[in-house]
Amino acid sequence: AQLVESGGGSVQGGGSLKLSCLVAGYRVSHTCISWFRQAPGKEREGVAHIYPATGSTYVTDSLKGRFAISRDNDKNTAYLQMNGLKPEDTGMYYCAAGVCQGWKMSKVDYWGQGTQVSVSS
Repeated sequence: AQLVESGGGSVQGGGSLKLSCLVAGYRVSHTCISWFRQAPGKEREGVAHIYPATGSTYVTDSLKGRFAISRDNDKNTAYLQMNGLKPEDTGMYYCAAGVCQGWKMSKVDYWGQGTQVSVSS
């Protein structure tokens, strides 16, 4: 299986970006897809998850209202819509496929290569 992210770039504060995660090798609706991010000098953190079958979503509390996760089963792609971007949102964004339990991804089967997001003030 392979995950390929796209959609990153440089934006000014307050702007929006929509990241895509194209999944190859199995159905996006059959696995939990998560977005993570890693800022320079910081640990990787979970951002959002979308659960298999039901498509229920979870966004980490600090990002609720600005970020949203979704998927298109026909395109076998998951998305991360990011609005009201702030400089502190700068970092590398990764999608991952695996097992989600509760509000976190407990087991990662595959990682994407990442896409860079840079937000200027």
